[in-house]
Amino acid sequence: MSYDRFLLPGFIACVLTFIGFAQAAPAPTAAAPTNPARPTTVEPNVSWHDVTTWGVEGRAFGDLKRQRWFDRFPAIADGHVTPAVWELSRDSAGMMVRFQTDSSLIWADYTLLRERLNGVNMTPIGASGLDLYARDDAGEWRWVGVARPEKKEVRVQLANQLAPGLREYAIYLPLYNGVEKLSIGVDPLSQFTPLAPRTDKPIVFYGTSITHGASASRPGMVHTAILGRRFDRSVINLGFSGNGRMDAAVGDLLNKIDAAVYVIDCLPNMDAGAVREKCIPLVNQLRTAHPTTPIVLVEDRRCSNSWIQPNKDQFHNDNHAALRECFEKLQTSGVTGLFYIPGDDLLGSDAEGTIDGSHPNDLGFLRQADVMAPILRAALAGGSS
Repeated sequence: MSYDRFLLPGFIACVLTFIGFAQAAPAPTAAAPTNPARPTTVEPNVSWHDVTTWGVEGRAFGDLKRQRWFDRFPAIADGHVTPAVWELSRDSAGMMVRFQTDSSLIWADYTLLRERLNGVNMTPIGASGLDLYARDDAGEWRWVGVARPEKKEVRVQLANQLAPGLREYAIYLPLYNGVEKLSIGVDPLSQFTPLAPRTDKPIVFYGTSITHGASASRPGMVHTAILGRRFDRSVINLGFSGNGRMDAAVGDLLNKIDAAVYVIDCLPNMDAGAVREKCIPLVNQLRTAHPTTPIVLVEDRRCSNSWIQPNKDQFHNDNHAALRECFEKLQTSGVTGLFYIPGDDLLGSDAEGTIDGSHPNDLGFLRQADVMAPILRAALAGGSS
């Protein structure tokens, strides 16, 4: 006699008892789920200031004609770079506007390029929101508030009840959406001084979705923005999601920027063969036009789950070896002003630095900035590679 035969009668009895109880007992009525609406903020009387009248940082290429004011690339890029890169260049990643005010409140009125506010691995605030910072009494940049977009047209309070005093503010624009227009609103009785974009040579980043900003929770948390604040220097973000591939066409546009440093961070979108094919030509392309500008080559980060996926780990090993090989060949050929950032520790070693194994979360971006900062500091100072 099997053990199952002893269990079966008891099991049937339990089921019948449960059915009887379910028929006799009235089902509780569940309250319909509700999503409480965010309290409506009544718009006060504010004075509006159109940022295009004084300019934003992170918008390179000077007076070259653009199809849209907030495009990252000028119009000449359309048809020169790939269609994917061109479309991604319409995003305002890396742009930032500065101003001074003693207003106790700050509002923003802006219109986005696209209806879709975010992708699966981005917050609406990071992809389509605004991020407000201010300098404290010690002159350090500190976070203040964000715009939480809910539709394409956004008119929202960024901060109110601000401590009295005249201070400098900065607003980072959306990472994964474009902007059609942007105005800043302040108390009409307050002081307001637009701050024109700084004229220092920028740090120029060319890279992938990570440079583009995936998956920072808000625009000020991508490593390019963090490093811009740390060095108190303007930056240009030329990250193109899935399409940072050391393209010569993008190199033509990089050459039009008088950079303090070029940071080439394309390996997450390339394999070892593509690295060997395209890295040396891109560096030589930049070096021909800019004989002394430092160039930083960055290995790809290791995906945070590569420790348990041998094929993925080997992919990183091969990519790193290919980039190191190119770096050494360039040095041997006499190219100077080269710097190198290993990728193994870009996101840390505890596997907690990404949102999806590939794209950094805020912790990962902070760690990446920490690793990059000393190399960039040496490059900016004209140190040895």
